[in-house]
Amino acid sequence: MQIPNEIFEEILEGQTKILVPKKSLTDKVPPKEPVFFNPRARLSRDYSIIAYGAFLKNFKGPKIFLEGLSGLGVRGLRVANELQIEKVIINDLNPTALKLAEYSAQLNNLKNLEYSEMEVCRFLSKYSKKDERGAIVDIDPFGSPSEFFDCGIRATMHSGILSVTATDLQVLNGLYQNACKRKYGGIPVKVEYRNEMAIRLILGSLRMVAGRIGVEIVPIFAESNMHYYRVYVRILIRQDQKENIGYILHCKNCGHRKIVLEVNNECELCNSKISIAGPLWIDKIFEKEFVENMILKMSELTVDKICAKTLLKCLRESEMDGNYYTLDEIASKMKASPPKLEDAIKKLQDSGYLSSPTSFCPTGFKTNANINEIIKIFSNQPVNPKQT
Repeated sequence: MQIPNEIFEEILEGQTKILVPKKSLTDKVPPKEPVFFNPRARLSRDYSIIAYGAFLKNFKGPKIFLEGLSGLGVRGLRVANELQIEKVIINDLNPTALKLAEYSAQLNNLKNLEYSEMEVCRFLSKYSKKDERGAIVDIDPFGSPSEFFDCGIRATMHSGILSVTATDLQVLNGLYQNACKRKYGGIPVKVEYRNEMAIRLILGSLRMVAGRIGVEIVPIFAESNMHYYRVYVRILIRQDQKENIGYILHCKNCGHRKIVLEVNNECELCNSKISIAGPLWIDKIFEKEFVENMILKMSELTVDKICAKTLLKCLRESEMDGNYYTLDEIASKMKASPPKLEDAIKKLQDSGYLSSPTSFCPTGFKTNANINEIIKIFSNQPVNPKQT
């Protein structure tokens, strides 16, 4: 296969050689022709390699990776080259993308790759029978992934991982509420902690699809960026009996927020009318043991150093309930300069509350204190946590 050097360039991502369009490395917006490649998504792919590596290390079944919307196949190529896996099958409707993926596979001397040119749900349906499902199923579309939830779940084997990306941020962040209700079955509210709310809406939609077909999802990891949200869930082929779908109540008057199973219309702190987001996922987003395994696996891989810092936040956050606050919103309420994040968390802990940073926002923190108690603590006023 002849590759024109004036159009394509060989790069190294992680430990894997990849052939990519030159313009994707220089243009502000990567072109879609002849094939789309986003170099800024490398961090997302790094997290995937860490997560999949941690999973495969302890997985006993057939180690098969299915990538439904592969593009150039960068993620799949890295999985095949950098992790211990038996077979990788990458699928895309763009034959040029698949040819380039094949060429990149040759650069890395990979023999465990197969290629498929099908519509994504037809591809995943092909592998949705017993003993043919993927241990890992990866779906990374433009826009919403919700139309692929059903086929993605069905193509994932028992105890396997399904990972999906959403790039329709305006929909999930509350700008188009009706569109979000159509796509994800829940309504968002415009809030400072929009990243976590969006993750919960995606997980809630996955949970409702899974419940309809008698499958349980267990969220194990999630990440957000200015351009996308991505969730990782374990698929268990059994009926979910847990109460994990509910609502977020948010008071736009005082800033109070609460995760609940049942809605009410009045703020418990200031008696103002409440805004209601949901239905959405209200249980844990991170599985502590899995995040610990990701941290251990990371030392074996070539990934961005920022991953370690973020994963440590995820580990601390994994034991926290509720939605995060931001330093700026608290400072705005107090009409004062925001404290440093470390100081804010220490003040809350010294006052008897739980608190941790959040991976979803660099100035965000989680706590079991309500907003009135947070303001008192930051203002150096006495507060009794036992009254919460």
